[in-house]
Formats: sequence, C-alpha cells, structure tokens
Amino acid sequence: MSRLKILAVTDQVVDSLHSANVKNRFGDVDLIISCGDLPYGYLDYLMTVLGKPMYYVHGNHDKDHEYTESGRRRLAPQGAISLDMRVETGPGGLLLAGLEGSIRYDFASDHQYTQDQMDRRATQLAPKLMSNRLRHGRYLDIFVAHSPPFGIGDGSDSAHVGFRAFNTLITRFKPRLMLHGHQHRYYGAHGTPPSTQVGATRVVNVYPYQLIDWEDDHDG
Repeated sequence: MSRLKILAVTDQVVDSLHSANVKNRFGDVDLIISCGDLPYGYLDYLMTVLGKPMYYVHGNHDKDHEYTESGRRRLAPQGAISLDMRVETGPGGLLLAGLEGSIRYDFASDHQYTQDQMDRRATQLAPKLMSNRLRHGRYLDIFVAHSPPFGIGDGSDSAHVGFRAFNTLITRFKPRLMLHGHQHRYYGAHGTPPSTQVGATRVVNVYPYQLIDWEDDHDG
C-alpha cells in the first residue's frame, strides 16, 4: 500500500505558499506538481523550502526562459522534472505523464497547439504509456496538463477550450487522476465542484493549489 501527499499548484502565486509558513503547512508532502503558468522563482522556492521533488508542464503563458534578479538565464524551474511528452516514475512508484500548453489563440506563444497538433502529441505519448502497461501492469496513475479536456471544466471562449485528445487519452489509458489548471475559478461551497469523474479518472482543476492525498494498492 502506497500513501502519498501531493501539493499541486498552477496559474497564480499564492502568498501563503510563497512564505516560510509553507514548511509548517506542507512540509509533509511527498512531491509537488505544477500545471504551468507560474514563475520559475516561485517553483524554485517551493522545491527549496519543502525539499521535495517537483514535476511540471508548461502553461500557455510560460516563456522559454526567464532571468533571475542577478541576470542569470534559466529555461525551467531548477531541478524540476518536465512531464511534457514524457513518462516518469515518482515517489512510491507513482506513474506520471503530461502534455503542456493550451489551445492555440496566439501564434507568438511556443506553448499553444491546435486540436490536430495536440492529437499528434498525444499519439506520440501513447506508446510510452503502453510500455508502462507491460512493465508495471497499468498505463498511468496521474496525467498532468495545463489545459482541461474538451467539455470537462473548460471554457467557452477561444482561449480556454479544452483538448479533445485529453478525452481520448483518459478514456483509453484510465489514469486515476488528471490534474490541470488554465481555468481561473474559485470553488465555494455552492460553486462548481473542483473535480469531475470521467470513467476511471478524476479530473481536477488545481487552481491555484490543491493538497491531494493519494493512496493505492499497486505492488512495486
């Protein structure tokens, strides 16, 4: 039996996390997952203070590089592991994979895609998930993206439509959890629920952050 605590973040810097108090509140998490559109310095801070591994995908507003106050150029949060088009094994044998970005609405962005482009990217990821099935007896535990699936917690405007490829991916490969951002919604007591069950997959908008308790009974 594997039990993990996951801190998932996306889209907005939260002052209470960007402080020394984060160690008291979330010092017992096992890993951090970023769904994108966050400054690298913020993600670096979380990794440094919590001392836990981070896995991430880029959001549509992420730049190819950022500069620190000292002028040092960096291409990603230092020490974090990219999940875009990749499969990674995390703490407790957790199987993670991801796809970055949003629907294309600004051709100046390097992290935006048409529906057809994301279809091709998901098709390229699929063989790696099938390999997981042979090695681990399952395809995937957590799928990480910036955008939601089409029609599941996405938006009606042209910049926030979800990807159809994600619907196909979660239907075929049945991750227990899909984490995304891109939708800036706060969930009050009477608001839209923060998760939607789609077959075997719980789809969660983590904006601006969520603490997730993970438990499984997979061997190995």
